[in-house]
Amino acid sequence: MSSVPTGHSRACFDLKSATLPLIAVVLKTADLAALGQELEARFGDTPDFFDQDPVVINLLLVEDASPAIDFKQLTALLRSYRMQPIAVHGGSAAQRLAATQAGLVDAPDINQAVPLTQVPAPAQPPEAMPTAIAVPTGALVIDKPLRSGQQVYARGADLVVLAVVSFGAEVLADGNIHVYGPLRGRAIAGAKGNQDARIFSTCLEAQLVSIAGIYRTSEIPLPTDVLGKPAQVRLAGEKLVMEPL
Repeated sequence: MSSVPTGHSRACFDLKSATLPLIAVVLKTADLAALGQELEARFGDTPDFFDQDPVVINLLLVEDASPAIDFKQLTALLRSYRMQPIAVHGGSAAQRLAATQAGLVDAPDINQAVPLTQVPAPAQPPEAMPTAIAVPTGALVIDKPLRSGQQVYARGADLVVLAVVSFGAEVLADGNIHVYGPLRGRAIAGAKGNQDARIFSTCLEAQLVSIAGIYRTSEIPLPTDVLGKPAQVRLAGEKLVMEPL
């Protein structure tokens, strides 16, 4: 007969509440081919962007979409980008049943994260869901020039570069990016959805700047009041704002 520890016996485990950082992949289409193309376009050049991060799949915008979502194919696609799908949120009863049959958890009350993977849809995009993004702490400091093809990612932190970021180099941070030198490559701040993140440079000549998934490339010339000058890039709603310092 089994017994329950009593008196001064030490229990083998405790049960406590826990808050885990999750990425929400907010689907805007049931077309997994389109989703795969968008993932490749956004993350194909940065295969280590994710690090087996737990993911909740948000189905609120595709509840009435067709065709039916193949959740086994969807989870395999996300895992190919080093994401770990664990749950679904929202969607129809049929979608939630299909998701649970594919090994995902139905998590109706899970908090939403900033939409990190968005697939364009013909309709106007809805307003962003309320977010709760962890504020990065600390900073990764790089004191050597970054050459073309090099990449630095400050996971859960700000990134400070004390030299040039050359064309073809890439700097990423979950927090802010500070470049005390020419910024000529790609700079991606707020990589995990922090909309308050900013990019600072003493000489802004960037090939690409991005904050929380909103980006602008050099195909659109930088404003003359910031090109080659000390400047900051911040997010105002869905628009990147570039300002001289």
